[in-house]
Amino acid sequence: MNKLYKCLVYDNQVSLSVLETTELVNKAIKIHNLDAASAEILGGMLTAAAYMAGCLKSERGAISLTVKSNDGSATVSVSGDIKGHIRGYIDGGDGGLKGGTLTVIKDDGFSRPFVGACELKTYDVSENLMQYFHISEQIPTAVAIGVKIKDGVCEAAGGVIMQLLPGTSEENMDRAEQRMQSFVNAADVVGKLGADGIMREYFSQETQNGGVYLTFPEYKCNCSRKKIEGVILPLGKNELENILSEQGEIKVHCHYCNKDYIFTQTDVDRLFK
Repeated sequence: MNKLYKCLVYDNQVSLSVLETTELVNKAIKIHNLDAASAEILGGMLTAAAYMAGCLKSERGAISLTVKSNDGSATVSVSGDIKGHIRGYIDGGDGGLKGGTLTVIKDDGFSRPFVGACELKTYDVSENLMQYFHISEQIPTAVAIGVKIKDGVCEAAGGVIMQLLPGTSEENMDRAEQRMQSFVNAADVVGKLGADGIMREYFSQETQNGGVYLTFPEYKCNCSRKKIEGVILPLGKNELENILSEQGEIKVHCHYCNKDYIFTQTDVDRLFK
């Protein structure tokens, strides 16, 4: 089961998140028929999206992360909402992400989206996410995200993320830094202990008085036939009938769930009844 633990540790001066996203990544592999390289890249980004979605406050909040490589060979897009519904896709990326730009859009649900971006320095999701928080949000953040793929299956995915709150003491900065060394190989630790075991083995003393928030992110697309109808309706009946005459049907593809929505003449007549 996918899990996201959130709490404060080290005298309530450090925000801690522990993720287990193995099932989430395996569902993405099944939906998109991913090879190992693409599964590792998309799996890391989906885990990052699960973390950032877990930080949203508004009931209508949403987050999206998009990576485009400099040479145009790969695009990765993931998104999530406050309900923990995470989705994404990758186009290209067989040779990894060789540079590019990470763009993050946070929507608080009140038409006031925050847009941040940073240039990628490496293929590693953890380092890129740390760089984003440092440059765009100016929040000291330590990220250890890992994905392990074997024989087309995700054996382990997840990670540990710590953010320093304003006024964090030098002592607690050092404690957080030292603890993060335990998660250099994050996928191995998640595979061995799971999120429950990580919380128990590494943070039980810090959380013995409670204050731990647990959610269950899942791979779930928010598309529906009704939403797609809302997308094609503004094209107008004449334009839709032109498409029907040329192609015989109207096909709309959702990249996130890899599903096609088909509309016939009968469907168009019903939309404009």
